[in-house]
Amino acid sequence: MVLSKLIMKPFQNLSKSIKANNPFSIFTKNLSGFPLDSRNITNDLISIFTKQPFSPNNPELESLAPLLNTKVVETVLNGLKNWKIALHFFTWASNQGPYKHNVYVYNAMASILSRARQKAPLRALSMDVVNSRCLMSPGALGFLIRCLGNAGLVVEANLLFDQVQKMGLCVPNSYSYTCLLEVLSKSSCIDLLEMRLKEMHDHGWGFDKYTLTPVLQVYCNMAEFDKALDVFNEIHDRGWVDEYVFSILVLAFSKWGKVDKACELIETMEEKNVRLNKKTFCSLIYGFVKESRVDKALHLFDKMKKSGFTPDISLYDVIIGGLCVNKDVKKALCLYSEMKGFKIQPDVKIVTKLVSSFSEEEELTCFFEEMHEDMDPKASTLLYNSVLNSLVDNGSVHKAYHLLQAIMIGNCIGDGEIGKLFRGKEMVPPSSTTISIVINGLIKTGDLDLAVGLFRDMARIGCKPDLLLYNNLIDGLCTSNRLQESCGLLQEMEESGIEPTSFTNNCIFGCLCRRHDISGALHLLKKMRIHGHVPWIKHSTFLVKELCKHGKEVEACKFLVDMAEEGFQPDIVAYSACLDGLIKIQEVDQALKLFQDICAQGYCPDVIAYNILIKGLCKTQRNAEAQNLLHEMEEKGLVPSAVTYNTLIDGLCKTDHLEEAMLFLSMMIEKEREPNVITYSTLINGLCNAGRPDDALLLWNEMGRKGCTPSSIAYMAFIHGLSNCGRPNEALVYLREMEEREMKPDTYVYVGLLSAFLVDSNQPLAFEILQEMVDKGKFPDLHDKNHISVRNAILKLSEDARTSLSIKNLLAKGSIPSASLSVTGIKDGVEPAI
Repeated sequence: MVLSKLIMKPFQNLSKSIKANNPFSIFTKNLSGFPLDSRNITNDLISIFTKQPFSPNNPELESLAPLLNTKVVETVLNGLKNWKIALHFFTWASNQGPYKHNVYVYNAMASILSRARQKAPLRALSMDVVNSRCLMSPGALGFLIRCLGNAGLVVEANLLFDQVQKMGLCVPNSYSYTCLLEVLSKSSCIDLLEMRLKEMHDHGWGFDKYTLTPVLQVYCNMAEFDKALDVFNEIHDRGWVDEYVFSILVLAFSKWGKVDKACELIETMEEKNVRLNKKTFCSLIYGFVKESRVDKALHLFDKMKKSGFTPDISLYDVIIGGLCVNKDVKKALCLYSEMKGFKIQPDVKIVTKLVSSFSEEEELTCFFEEMHEDMDPKASTLLYNSVLNSLVDNGSVHKAYHLLQAIMIGNCIGDGEIGKLFRGKEMVPPSSTTISIVINGLIKTGDLDLAVGLFRDMARIGCKPDLLLYNNLIDGLCTSNRLQESCGLLQEMEESGIEPTSFTNNCIFGCLCRRHDISGALHLLKKMRIHGHVPWIKHSTFLVKELCKHGKEVEACKFLVDMAEEGFQPDIVAYSACLDGLIKIQEVDQALKLFQDICAQGYCPDVIAYNILIKGLCKTQRNAEAQNLLHEMEEKGLVPSAVTYNTLIDGLCKTDHLEEAMLFLSMMIEKEREPNVITYSTLINGLCNAGRPDDALLLWNEMGRKGCTPSSIAYMAFIHGLSNCGRPNEALVYLREMEEREMKPDTYVYVGLLSAFLVDSNQPLAFEILQEMVDKGKFPDLHDKNHISVRNAILKLSEDARTSLSIKNLLAKGSIPSASLSVTGIKDGVEPAI
């Protein structure tokens, strides 16, 4: 294996692999010596798995399964261009006994998932490596760790490192540790990195430049400059400093706004005859301009030229842009002239910035006159484009439109300052690019009719629209739901010989999805498949969500099936939307079947998908199945969220399984999933409903100690729960506390308290609550379910000597709605009759 060969190389050859943008390139295999039979097996497997639609019952697969070996599987994985297909094949191969993946197969799959930034399946793969007790060399471990790190799975990489050691699957060497340090340097885990560095030292592995470089990087990333300088000095004292190490420190100073420090370090580098490379020069100049230190950028720009590096147009663009922002037009013009001296042709962006920066008409006129001298058609077009760009960028799209119209007829008659500059000058017919600038500006401002009209004028003057213009106009029309015109442009585009791109078709696909046009979307998908265009996930997901939102869950599911039959596998987000729709119409079993089908197709459902199913199961009181899904999540390497636990706790509380619910609270704390106000509110409400107000009070106090601030919903649930448990006095205390926090209780909270005080035969306090309801406008109307309870409460209060007069006064003042009077029969001294 190439990996084994790599480990045998001297350690100093690792610098390129550590600094390379693509860390996986060093593991490319040379398969020229691959046996012919194995090549045939490999090609057959690639053909079967890439053919759409894929059939797991293909008889060829059955005949190929016994021929599998790790070399074949690894080669097939490297030959598949789609990560989903690769993962599907990887999963299929793992189920073909007696075949078993080795570490190189795992690393091939890890490399694919890492490049595709697929965190969930990569996380699951790292757990599978450990669970399968796969032995590995130190180099293979390092490679796998770097795959995890490049996908941002720093925690998982660190955990894997510990697990393989603990289980005796690998004995890490200095290379393994260096890879881990490199991964940790991409995070803010300074303490963890320092611990690993000490651990490496304690195991007897010495440090070298490649060990200390990630340490320097993480200190620089976290602006720990004192520590960074200590590491830098150690690297320097050992004679390991090179351009790359210097650049890390210099760029860090620049990034954190310490421009002067960066300049001092550059001088130190020069004293030690260490030169900055061109990339670092450019990065620093960009950084200095960003920090509005154009003076430092110019100084470094001069040093760069003296070092023999030739600036490119992008660097001129950045510095001229910075000078224009600072209104230092003279220096900007000097650089503009310097460019021409270097035979670097200024582009439209640079001229646009110059044109936009002139504050005096005289300066602008001089610049125009200079450009008009010996101006050829190409230069004229550049000037037009720059002026029109400047107008569009400054929001004067209509001025740009009118100026373009004048240029098109060859007679600039505008009265504005720009029009005067062009007046009397020989006009050159505008190019397609010139017209496109204005059309794109009109599209952005929503002036589609003007944009379409200008588009039609292009043919009259002999200009041909390009692919980009067609795409922009189709996109604008589709965004405005002008589908018919978009399709007309698409047809024109094809007839003119311009091949529509994936972007073109996706604009129209998106419009069809927004219109809920399923048949139109599927018809376009067939056309896209023929051209090799992949539909954008966001559009199909939006359509599924909209269908589910409007009660068309069955149509949504069928659309996903039809998409898959066309060879386009929907995203897990679209499937999750469909699952959610099925759950909302209580089709839980159908949702479970869809979920199982998704898994069988090689998908790795995310936490959101699991949460949707768990919620559906809990709502239908299928708590045991919901808990099984939780365990399945964890087995697949997914980390349950607070929402997951809250859903399970809510389901258990509503089915009177409070002890189990409390266990999940403990589990959350153990697994560092911080319980939130919803967690505590759900449990407190459950305890109150179960007649356990003392336990509810204990949990309420614990919530406060944990720093979890109660919401208005939490207060209302707690107050209502205490009232229902016959504890109105305590409930009243929390009502006042809630009001002190400027939270407004709903009507049902007052009604619960009112009823509780009446049950407790405390009519005076009951009347006080009623009075408060009236004063705060919380008295329920006739259609409110609380109305009958309040009516009965008024009746009881009117029958009690302590409160009857107060009730009559409220009635006399009209404080209680008249509808309640007719129901209670309490008016003008008449005795109640219900």
